[in-house]
Amino acid sequence: MIRRLAVFVLVGLLPLQAAVAAPSRIVSINLCTDELLLALADPGQIAALSPYAVDAALTLFADKAAAFRHDAGTAETVVELKPDLVLAGRFSDTATREIVRRVGYDVVEFDVARNIGDAIAQIREVAGLVGHPERGEVLVGEIEAARGRAVASAAGRGLRPGAAFYQRRGYTTGGDTLTGELMDLVGLTNAGRELAGKDGGFVPLEKLIANQPDYLIVDAAVIAPEDQGAALLAHPALVALYPPERRIVLPERLTVCGGPSLPQAINWLSGEVERVVGAAAGSSS
Repeated sequence: MIRRLAVFVLVGLLPLQAAVAAPSRIVSINLCTDELLLALADPGQIAALSPYAVDAALTLFADKAAAFRHDAGTAETVVELKPDLVLAGRFSDTATREIVRRVGYDVVEFDVARNIGDAIAQIREVAGLVGHPERGEVLVGEIEAARGRAVASAAGRGLRPGAAFYQRRGYTTGGDTLTGELMDLVGLTNAGRELAGKDGGFVPLEKLIANQPDYLIVDAAVIAPEDQGAALLAHPALVALYPPERRIVLPERLTVCGGPSLPQAINWLSGEVERVVGAAAGSSS
């Protein structure tokens, strides 16, 4: 009887212990961990986000992030906030990470998500760290639902045309990348595998034209360049080969990070492919 009572008391205390153990002052110094924190933590747990958190060109969560302090860019700022957990990316400023660790703060680093599996693992890890694993599972469910719809749509279309994700200065998505997996998922053959290898890289315009995939994926519908970095995308040869009806738009804010943006990224890309490729197939039949 005493043993049963002890077990009952111990089990009854577990939720309370988990709540006490959950961090209450979390700082993120990386855009992708900003997104994870905004999606999975309670607002009261977020002490500060990185300066990139409010850049609407880079993240879907800029409006939501604006409600929080978003200046966690230096070690001095992080230490001043006295966090009980710091979330960082593997490529966040090395000096900042090392100084924050050296003064005794807990820093958890996350690598770049190279595929949907990596992104799901990171969602579950952060959800556990902030004390809300159930929210992680809800988000994972949304990703899987979007993935299922995209696969069904691609199977119904039957075609797998070639496409290259061609970005500023000619950077092209490779085969072993999250964006490459999204392309495969929605029924595109990723020409970047041959053009830029498994990791991706800069591809000269001449090489792209020689390969000439069926479609070009770009991060904006407007062909006119905003700066020198985007000038290549407005090259006359590229404009002639890839007019708007041969360009699939995938906004940068959907692909910078895996994780909370994945359901919308999958839905968006699948819809764009259906619009562009489906329309081309319909006109040729």
